[in-house]
Amino acid sequence: MFSRLFGKPKPEADALTTLDKLNETLEMLEKKEKVLLKKVASEVEKAKEFTRAKNKRAAIQCLKRKRMYEQQVEQLGNFQLRIHDQMILLEGAKATTETVDALRTGAAAMKAMQKATNIDDVDKTMDEINEQTENMKQIQEALATPIGAAADFDEDELEAELEELEGAELEEQLLQPATTAPAAPVQAPAGRQPVRPAPKRNTAEDDELAALQAEMAM
Repeated sequence: MFSRLFGKPKPEADALTTLDKLNETLEMLEKKEKVLLKKVASEVEKAKEFTRAKNKRAAIQCLKRKRMYEQQVEQLGNFQLRIHDQMILLEGAKATTETVDALRTGAAAMKAMQKATNIDDVDKTMDEINEQTENMKQIQEALATPIGAAADFDEDELEAELEELEGAELEEQLLQPATTAPAAPVQAPAGRQPVRPAPKRNTAEDDELAALQAEMAM
């Protein structure tokens, strides 16, 4: 009835409850083991006292009880070992269950995302992106188109005019006279001074100078 009202307990809660119960049992066994070890030590001391008192029969009885306590200690040790094994297995199973649950949750989330975004939606989105890109390209081309007087210029005519200018520039460079190299100096023969050319006389100036000298002499 409780399972109908509150539902089945989660495996994780059951595992934690079981681990707590095992820990409690383990602590209880350890306490009993300590008590039995004290009793073993006590029987040993009693056996020593009876031996010193020459009461062999009582000493043997103490040793028998000591053996019984030791058997119980050994039994408790086996119980503790089994509980430890059970706890290790339970912790491993708990870790495995948690891992499987995490993987299951991840798979469900992936499935939900794939369902929310199918291939048709992806194709539609890519088409919209391509359309927007093409529209933006057309807008940029429209903005780059020249307007006004610049729009009336013919690109072919401008290129032809440029070619004419380049041809005229080349022709002008070809018609320029070549630069003459300076004449090499004439080497005079050894032992003779080079003959210097006589200065060129200006006939009109010489005649004027001679007439002035004749007037001064009169």
